[in-house]
Amino acid sequence: MTDRDKNARHKARMLRKKDIIDTAIKKADQEKGLLLVLTGNGKGKSSSAFGMVARALGYGMKVGVAQFIKGRSDTGEEAFFKQQANVEWHVLGEGFTWNTQDRERDARTAEAGWEITKKMLKNPEIALVIIDELTYTIKYGYLDETQLLADIADRPPMQHVVITGRGASKALIEAADTVSELMDVKHAWRAGIKAQAGIDL
Repeated sequence: MTDRDKNARHKARMLRKKDIIDTAIKKADQEKGLLLVLTGNGKGKSSSAFGMVARALGYGMKVGVAQFIKGRSDTGEEAFFKQQANVEWHVLGEGFTWNTQDRERDARTAEAGWEITKKMLKNPEIALVIIDELTYTIKYGYLDETQLLADIADRPPMQHVVITGRGASKALIEAADTVSELMDVKHAWRAGIKAQAGIDL
């Protein structure tokens, strides 16, 4: 096959693809606040959510961040985004559950954190709410999933919500508009390499 033939076939294939994509774009005519769930064992769930924070800020939107479970306040994301005028950032955990080892205390911390999160979910000025690591509060029974989903569903119509964490429940997945599962193929940590600033922290 000559280069000319290859180019002609490529152009024909791309024209067909463009027609399919253009048709799908025309059909997608609804606007609504989305619920997105980023789950799975792979690295990058929170990083993806924080990428959406940057995207929203680029459009001048106000953003709220609620970080459950994690108790540290020295991550690069927080250091950067807390400097932005349109970001409300809350670290609501006291550390991973294997560090605290106190279920009742973790549940009380999660409940107090959800009260703060609900205020953001009721604020129509906040266009995007990131609820980081929420799945663990459901998995360990710290928070009532039915009530969480009701509070999320009751948010302002155009407010977007992104939930991160491993092991998203069936009910959470069913409630979501978009679900992405990140797969773990290989991780430097298992080779004895500690978390790196700018990559993991």
